[in-house]
Amino acid sequence: MKDNRDIYPHVEKAGEILRTGGTILYPTDTVWGIGCDACNEKAVQKVTEIKNRPAVKNYIVLAADLNMVSRYVERIPSMAEELLEVADKPLTIIYPRAMNLAPGVAAPDGSVAFRIPDQRFCRALIRNLKRPLLSTSANISGAKAPMRFSEIDPALIRKIDWTAPRFLEENATGKPSSIIRLGPNNEVEIIRP
Repeated sequence: MKDNRDIYPHVEKAGEILRTGGTILYPTDTVWGIGCDACNEKAVQKVTEIKNRPAVKNYIVLAADLNMVSRYVERIPSMAEELLEVADKPLTIIYPRAMNLAPGVAAPDGSVAFRIPDQRFCRALIRNLKRPLLSTSANISGAKAPMRFSEIDPALIRKIDWTAPRFLEENATGKPSSIIRLGPNNEVEIIRP
């Protein structure tokens, strides 16, 4: 296991790119993703263009912890903490009523999907940025999501401002997260098991 000093220069560089509205290609706890500052409208538009993605599709957003999530949704249903505590694999929760995010991040109904990644590079990067990180699979919309760096289309890589070194993909599952929608009164809907 590598220690945090191995990731620090990469966290700093990626954070610098994100703060200036750039895009990054990086490993998450699930698959490789394209990311940007989820609060920067121009950066979100750039990711949408890179992916050739319909503007009506919402994104997943990564946060360091529930405290950070609480700054971007009106209210966190009490069930969220319980679900996160018992989850045995990466879990994305869709919360009602997003706020303080760039246009195009939340769904047309105002909901937003957040995940707290269990991956040290992602968590360190989000803490460095001090804002949530937009996360979408590293592929053109409709194409198969790459499980590992070696599966990413080189043409896509050339469109991104900064790419994380491959060694940072350690501990990635290579599979998409489970997705659950939570209603304001703790209603639970399983979107993807």
